[in-house]
Amino acid sequence: MKIYPVILSGGAGTRLWPLSREHYPKPLLPLISQQSLLQDTACRLDGMSDVSDPLFVCNEEHRFLLAEQVHQLGKKPAAIILEPEGRNTAPALTIAALQLAERDPEAVMVVMPADHVIPDRVAFQQAVQSAAALAAAGNLVTFGVVPDRPETGYGYINKGAPLDGGGAYRVDRFVEKPDQRTAQRYLDSGDYLWNSGIFVLGAKTWLDEMARYRPDILDACRAAGAGMSADQDFQRVDKAAFLACPSDSIDYAVMEKTDRAAVLPLDAAWSDVGAWSSVLDIKERDAAGNVVQGDVLMHDTRNSLLMAEQRCVAAVGLDNMIVVETADAVLVAHRDKAQQVKEIVTQLKASQRTETKTHRKVYRPWGAYEGIDTGSRFQVKRLTVKPGASLSLQMHHHRAEHWIVVTGTARVTRGDEVFLLSENQSTYIPLGVQHRLENPGAIPLEIIEVQSGSYLGEDDIVRFEDIYDRCSQ
Repeated sequence: MKIYPVILSGGAGTRLWPLSREHYPKPLLPLISQQSLLQDTACRLDGMSDVSDPLFVCNEEHRFLLAEQVHQLGKKPAAIILEPEGRNTAPALTIAALQLAERDPEAVMVVMPADHVIPDRVAFQQAVQSAAALAAAGNLVTFGVVPDRPETGYGYINKGAPLDGGGAYRVDRFVEKPDQRTAQRYLDSGDYLWNSGIFVLGAKTWLDEMARYRPDILDACRAAGAGMSADQDFQRVDKAAFLACPSDSIDYAVMEKTDRAAVLPLDAAWSDVGAWSSVLDIKERDAAGNVVQGDVLMHDTRNSLLMAEQRCVAAVGLDNMIVVETADAVLVAHRDKAQQVKEIVTQLKASQRTETKTHRKVYRPWGAYEGIDTGSRFQVKRLTVKPGASLSLQMHHHRAEHWIVVTGTARVTRGDEVFLLSENQSTYIPLGVQHRLENPGAIPLEIIEVQSGSYLGEDDIVRFEDIYDRCSQ
């Protein structure tokens, strides 16, 4: 029996704004350890026998960021399947199951969201081994986390009759997030577990149950998979077929309907890191109960989360507070209101503010750029180009650019010219002229770019050639 990790990386994490943004979401953030949540998830089954390389399903917007983080781990993914648009977890899992069932009819999948935290890896791997045996026997297994408090932020699973061996139970029912009184009753009864959203199931079993309960989704996913095409290190499903697929979750599509659902209790300090209060609960605290990261000064402050990315943050007389500072936004919230951060994101989106989409530093497959200053008809950016990387051959209709090399060596294409620039040298790219910036060196190339013109938006880029295949996008 071969185990196949399937990592679903589609969460936005709006409650973790301002760190989590649309173009750099929660799974990509190093919130708990030095690795991102996605990287921790990709390593979760390391050391187990008969485990395949992980298969990822992600939004195409994040493909280069995901691939870079996996590369940093020294891992080679079994596949990175790109969704042109999110359709919830059931279609994402079905696309992965179709591919794995064709490769290995006996494949057992461990389906993990990319944004959870499970500190006790040994306990988790032991649970996976038990669940895999149940899945090989035809069960659809989900992990139910043993609750330690009356939590109102999670859904629950009511345990049914025990199954033979392994400590698992048949699922009696799934229940939605309860109020405080109901959650306390669930905890006191001992019959309820938190719904983790992690599953262990046979690829073929899943497809059989999809054919039984959601044949419309299965048919759409078959069509999307049949039209799958390779794009560098990625696999793109057929866009039109996938966009025609109904949206549904794994729970609603199958798990709440099937008679094969089983729940295995998991006691491994699991958290879905659903809000800033979760980060405060998980990370190590100081003697006053604070979690501190970055340049932070405190006086008479207790039980608070204080994170500084760019500036010095000073806190006086705080208790049970959350303060998160980034280059372009600062969040201040009471710990008990952490779930309501999403309401701020809703307001920002309604106002069409860019703070919901990107950070001041924006990552690209070739490196990153960071806004330094902006004003009427000008913008200043710092570009960092990775060794051997290249921006597209492009042109702008509305802006000219001045480039100054700070560190490294730049190879510049400007019209018919190709030349090198070293530190403290500069060049000018007139409006309407084709140009390209490359880093031929062995160290990162840093450029200060001054843009001037009537329109400075990122959509004023016409690409002619691109090693990352973005010309058609």
